[in-house]
Amino acid sequence: MKNILITGGAGFIGSHLVKHFVKKYSDYNIVNLDKLTYASNLNFLLDTSASDNYTFIQADICNFSKIQEVFVKYKITDVIHLAAESHVDNSIENALEFAKTNIIGTINLLELSRKNWNKKNNNLFYHISTDEVFGTLDENEIFREESRYDPHSPYSASKASADHFVRAFYDTHKLPIIISNCSNNYGPNQHKEKLIPTVINSLINKSKIPVYGNGLNVRDWLYVEDHVEAIDLIFHRGNVGETYCIGGNNEIRNLDLIKLIIKEFDYIKQNKNLSIDLISFVKDRLGHDYRYAIDISKIKNELGWEPKTSIDIGLKNTLNWYINE
Repeated sequence: MKNILITGGAGFIGSHLVKHFVKKYSDYNIVNLDKLTYASNLNFLLDTSASDNYTFIQADICNFSKIQEVFVKYKITDVIHLAAESHVDNSIENALEFAKTNIIGTINLLELSRKNWNKKNNNLFYHISTDEVFGTLDENEIFREESRYDPHSPYSASKASADHFVRAFYDTHKLPIIISNCSNNYGPNQHKEKLIPTVINSLINKSKIPVYGNGLNVRDWLYVEDHVEAIDLIFHRGNVGETYCIGGNNEIRNLDLIKLIIKEFDYIKQNKNLSIDLISFVKDRLGHDYRYAIDISKIKNELGWEPKTSIDIGLKNTLNWYINE
């Protein structure tokens, strides 16, 4: 019997992961622990809340004694750690909150895993991280598991620090860990502050669509359900102590992505007055990385995973969810 603690399970990626695990693994007990910040949405999990193998706990991972109670009461055997402050813009204005949650919160979970787990048992601490820890890329470069860390924002610096602590607990305490670094996620139930929901909500409200700088920054987009499938595979079949990079094979410039969303939105809504005029260029973000791209060779070759959802299908699914929400 596995009793899996999923932190940040009311957030964007976490809520999709919780749904997936509760439905697919009826022999697992899933404990969803979330602070319920502004970016959380428990309504997305309403159809999950009645399941016998699901428990929700509102708590802050920075509260050591509370998390210790959870470990003991629910006999936690594994941790899938997603809880984090994640919006880069917010980290620029309030780095301390990112350091508290993303670094101290992670250390709390590592310490409690170390103290509560028997080394003879088949436990796992799975830490979900970001490709932003690697910094930025030129046109012909790509992020790999062995890429050098070079974070440029307080957000990515806090995640990079957390990654290092996770590896340190593996090296020092032999804590069984795995890390994955993913590219930009998108899909239903993402908070409105992120790029794609911002564009969609601007279209719905017929308001200006803000585009940082010249809009030529490049991102790789990973549909959230594809990411969840990768997490599932890594959790069950990944090698302890290893890192896996997860990407969507959907590299696109921000401006081109926005134009794709506008085109699909106008098609769905049968708009005769095209929404392209809503695009508004604004001052660029501080420390805005130019390009991210991920080499998925390792997870593809070792675990047989690759993304299934094209950007066209993923955007259509996402648009329909926000329009009908």
